[in-house]
This record gives sequence, C-alpha cells and structure tokens, in this order.
Amino acid sequence: MNISHIEHLGIAVENIEESIKYYEDVLGMTCYSVEEVPDQKVKTAFFLVGNTKIELLESTSPDGPIGKFIAKKGQGIHHIAFAVDNATEALKIAEERG
Repeated sequence: MNISHIEHLGIAVENIEESIKYYEDVLGMTCYSVEEVPDQKVKTAFFLVGNTKIELLESTSPDGPIGKFIAKKGQGIHHIAFAVDNATEALKIAEERG
C-alpha cells in the first residue's frame, strides 16, 4: 500500500453555517463547495489547505452517521482520508493487517 498524502480531514460539526463562518472569518480560509448528500444524511462544506481538503460534516438527520457520531462523541475529527494508488488493494492490505 502506497499512501501518497492526506486527501482530506472530515470534521463533524453541529452547525455547518456557524462553522463555515469561523473557518472564513477567524482562520481566513475560503469555503469552495457546499453540498448535501441525501443518502448519507449529511451536508458538507470544503476548504483547501495546501493540497489537503478540510471537509465539514453536518448531519441532516439525528439517525444519520454524523448525527450518531456527534451524539456519542461530540464535534470533532470524524475521519482522515488517505490518497492511495489503488483503493481496492489498499483496503485488502489493511484488512489483512487487521
């Protein structure tokens, strides 16, 4: 498995609009995309830091994955996505390694 870089950091937030305002007004970043993913019950916002993206994730339903995550653990880092040459092969290797 060859991990080339961190593709993005997924951060669970309770309110995406307030979070966007913080990242823009306090950190000086620019949100370049906001979209809703209905099948994942989530609204996302993206920022670019160098070659790495930050993805804010707000649940659109308490029973969605992000809603459950926030209820259990609160706001914070939800996932780190690594870039690899071959995702299928990387998943197989990771599974083999436990």
